[in-house]
This record gives sequence, C-alpha cells and structure tokens, in this order.
Amino acid sequence: MFVPIGGVGEIGMNLYLYGYGPPDDREWLIVDLGITFGGETEPGVDVILPDITFLEAERPNLKGLLLTHAHEDHFGAVVDLWPRLGGVPVYATSFTASMLKSKLGEAGLLQDFPLHVIPLGHRYKIGPFDVELITMSHSIPEPSAVMIKTELGTALHTGDWKLDEAPLTSPATDAARLKALGEEGVTAMICDSTNAVREGVSASEADVAVVLERLIAEAPKRVAVTSFASNVARIRSVANAARAAGRHHRRRRPDERRGGE
Repeated sequence: MFVPIGGVGEIGMNLYLYGYGPPDDREWLIVDLGITFGGETEPGVDVILPDITFLEAERPNLKGLLLTHAHEDHFGAVVDLWPRLGGVPVYATSFTASMLKSKLGEAGLLQDFPLHVIPLGHRYKIGPFDVELITMSHSIPEPSAVMIKTELGTALHTGDWKLDEAPLTSPATDAARLKALGEEGVTAMICDSTNAVREGVSASEADVAVVLERLIAEAPKRVAVTSFASNVARIRSVANAARAAGRHHRRRRPDERRGGE
C-alpha cells in the first residue's frame, strides 16, 4: 500500500508511507519527512509541517524512516516531528546523516538518536521491507532513489532526480542499475520530481556553471547571488566563477548596518 501524506502534486513537505500486511496488522516504512514554505496564501508563516496524525496512530507499526536526501523539503521536519513518532529508527546516507546530526545537535536530540547510515548501492532490511539506495543526480551530494521490495512485488521510489551526466556534487544517475531493475520487474514506480513531466531537456549543472562564470566575469560592478544553502552544486559553481573572475566574497559583519537603517 502506498499512502502519500505530502509532496504529491506540490513542491515541498514530502512524506510517503509504504505499507505491508493486512489492515489490522500493517507495517509501515516512511520515506522522507520534509517541510514546505509559506506563500502568499499563508501570510506570516515561514514553515509548514505535514500533518502526521495518521502516523501517530500507527506508531507501534512504524518500522523505519528512510531519507532520500538532505534538502529541507525532504528531511527538514525530522527534528520537529520525530519525537512524536515513538522513537522510530531513521536511515540515511552518510552525507544526509551528517546534515541531520547538525540539526539534531542544535535541538538537543542527538544523544541516543537511532540514526543508521546506509551507503549508496547497498541493500538493507527494514522490517519486512528489503530496500536498496540507488544513486541519482541532483543538486546535493548522495541523492538516492529507493527500491522497496516485499513478497508482493517491487516499488521504485525515485526521490528527486535528474538525468545529468555532470551533476558536479555526485556521480551521474545509475542508469545501469535502473535498467537492471526494470528487467527484473518493477510493480510500480512512484515519481513526482519537480518538472519531471515537462517536455524537453534540462540543462546540466555543468552548463549552468559555465554561464555563471561568464556572467560574473562580465559584470561591471558587484555581483549578488542568492541560493538555497543546500544547493551545494550551485554554491560551488558560484564560488568557482568568482575565483576565476578574481572576485572575492565579502560577508557582512553582524554589527554592520544596512543602508537606510
């Protein structure tokens, strides 16, 4: 059984459940636990968390929380909501686990937190679910798709992905493994990555880096760049472009005042 609680048809707040077993004794694997950001229809709201009322009712049957990568819309709600999930163990790659540890430390939750590291390409048993993390391309290190196998069949949860031969922060999508899975037989593929249904081909992150280098080199005055802090590939491209143009980063000191203040 597949139960999407957040993330389907919207950007952010990713939270998916995979269930196995009869209705009165069903075990659950949680994939991702993210936030979304307030918009024009939520004035004064910065962050929105998913509604986990159903998960709280199923706490004895929760076997694990598996994180596909370390973007806020996929793991940003863990610190706030995990205490309500009955101590469910959390599984992630090394990079994602390190990012989560930083958040847990700030919240005072790091000690005795049940965090398990699963390397990309490895298979692992979480309750009745046989899972494998498959390398995908994205704008952050170690993004993964998840193969979820039970006696009923195989589901492929893609996570966020891009067919990029030069993603800069991680290896390219493991197309060979995806093809092998297809040949073995996949019962269902669950995919809702941003812009996945748009026609055409998205530019490679390496192509974006070339354009950034040109724009920053040609700019006659100071250049201001904004980006999500977790978009590691883009930040790296900006830093490399600035270095190539002989520009230097200057961070405002806390005691400096902005103009007009």
